[in-house]
Amino acid sequence: MTQHRRYSGLKAGALAVPTIAALVLTGCSASTGSNASSGGSKEFSLSFATSNTIESPFQVLAEKYMEAHPDVKVTFNPQPNDSYDQTLRTQLQAGNASDIVVTSPGSGQGRSILPLAEAGFLEPLDDSAKELLPEGSASSFGPEGKVFGQATAITVSALVANEAAVKEAGEFPADFAALEQQCKALESSGKSLFALAGAAPPNTGLTAMSLAASRVYAEDPRWNDKRAANEVTFAGSDGWKSALEAVNTLKDAGCFQKGAAGAGFDAITKGLASGTSLAGFIPATSWKQLQSAAAGSEFGVRALPAEKGSGSDYVYASANYAFSINAASKNKDAAKAFLAWAAEPEQTKAFAEIDGALPVSGLDSYDFDGGAYKNVGDLIKDGKYGPLPNIQWPNSAVYDALATGVQGIITGQKSPDQVLQAMDAAWGQ
Repeated sequence: MTQHRRYSGLKAGALAVPTIAALVLTGCSASTGSNASSGGSKEFSLSFATSNTIESPFQVLAEKYMEAHPDVKVTFNPQPNDSYDQTLRTQLQAGNASDIVVTSPGSGQGRSILPLAEAGFLEPLDDSAKELLPEGSASSFGPEGKVFGQATAITVSALVANEAAVKEAGEFPADFAALEQQCKALESSGKSLFALAGAAPPNTGLTAMSLAASRVYAEDPRWNDKRAANEVTFAGSDGWKSALEAVNTLKDAGCFQKGAAGAGFDAITKGLASGTSLAGFIPATSWKQLQSAAAGSEFGVRALPAEKGSGSDYVYASANYAFSINAASKNKDAAKAFLAWAAEPEQTKAFAEIDGALPVSGLDSYDFDGGAYKNVGDLIKDGKYGPLPNIQWPNSAVYDALATGVQGIITGQKSPDQVLQAMDAAWGQ
């Protein structure tokens, strides 16, 4: 069973790389021009998450804005991806967050729009932001018809692969059994099929959700709704149990690089760029950053192969990022002017190209052939996609339990059943 066709618009999902922070960072990126009046300020600050040294698409877009508006100054406050959520909330609570912050739709993370709006941290936006809402996503961007985030692009979360390395290895596996065999062959040659940042919960959590795509959500796209109604549980789900057992399968088959349990995000960048790993569980937009860093290599987006004969190949695709305005900002007029500019069709198209994502509007006419998304184009056209699961989870603790739990599975300290039970317990917090 697959989702009904929604090619005219995608349902909003959570951030392509969900983050959990173990370290509480006190406010260090105070809003630029915090003493300026909201009426005349021509400057504002912008916070976003970053996980490598490659320039952020949010920063690139803002730099283009400054080029078009020489009288405007934007101060950038990038934060490490693995601590962004906690840093953002800490700064919002302290009243010294940036004027514009990058958020995610829904409620499943620390940076999610709904809990931040409920806490009074975000400013409601105008009609230009409403017009960019992907079909069926309004409730993820704000309650009671209000919008607290402006969608930037459609992000696919699947696999990003070094196509030259894939070709050298023969071909990409057609199903999960073939995937196991290829892992063993690559391991014997000193390579790995996947690069994993095992020490970074954002990556272990995304890996587990990717394994659940074909096992849970391809078969029952409404599984999260049923969990919310207490009709199902994680611990009682054969699909979720299979997904977490598959983590052990991948580990035992040598699918991850050596030292994966202690690796950070740099292991993914280095492994994929060098071709020592063929693919990684990362947001599809990373294909462009990797291609830029590894000159001469081609990168593409692929679906994780489903189990043989299931016909359940499935990807996540949704509006995962948004611009939000800090409700305590002293530079709201300048921030709103930037968002109005960013909402123009020319800018939404430009952001998608900068980010390596799919455009937030005009997807009906998008040409998948020949580009980085050619291997997942049919899945999106056929409606075999859905939002990242944690967008619909009631709190970030559920995802925390999954992400840290998978780390425990990889190190042999936890079983799949223990992780699933922890997720159920977190659901009611």
